[in-house]
Amino acid sequence: MKPIIFCDFDGTITLNDNIIALMKQFAPPEWEAIKDDILAQACTVQEGVGRMFSLLPTTLKEHIVQFLLRTARIRDGFSEFVAFTNERQIPLYIVSGGIDFFVYPLLDGLVEKERIYCNSADFSGDTIRITWPHACDEYCQNGCGCCKPSLLRKLAPKGAKTIVIGDSITDLAAAKRADHVIARDFLLEKCRELNLPHTPFTTFYDVIHVLKESEVIV
Repeated sequence: MKPIIFCDFDGTITLNDNIIALMKQFAPPEWEAIKDDILAQACTVQEGVGRMFSLLPTTLKEHIVQFLLRTARIRDGFSEFVAFTNERQIPLYIVSGGIDFFVYPLLDGLVEKERIYCNSADFSGDTIRITWPHACDEYCQNGCGCCKPSLLRKLAPKGAKTIVIGDSITDLAAAKRADHVIARDFLLEKCRELNLPHTPFTTFYDVIHVLKESEVIV
């Protein structure tokens, strides 16, 4: 059985965190206190992200999308990595705490929509309302928003090897469930601290090398 790869988006596929970038550009100063609450675990990711986006009027939609399309950068080697997984017939899912209105356009032509799991946005009111099509299942009460452990349980057949690629605290719960983690930044530090089976990466060329050398895909 082929391994199944679950790959984060913000800070992993992209070089920077797109939600933070757009908040810095468009949100009033109150967003920073909400971000600090999330990092201090004084509120859940779902609650905090919802509150941050509620600070943004829906009239900014096109400005926000164009800003992110202009400024977001895809990490080197990602298109080659996708081609590698397709060639080897390794299932790849993008699991993202990002929002559909920027995740889909930035991955257009690289990954099919049906393999992307992220949060959604409702622009029908005065401010942006985030919706949660992939919220926590009955085994998770963390208020993840897009719950990556729940998606692992849902998408990985019993007995399948799972590989998580990520960079941040939002990837940690899924990393703890994975057979192997390919990590950078905060997630790499936590993998070392918790002795999780892992390999560091900088570009997706590194990821391809790890997969070629890994026993999981032999």
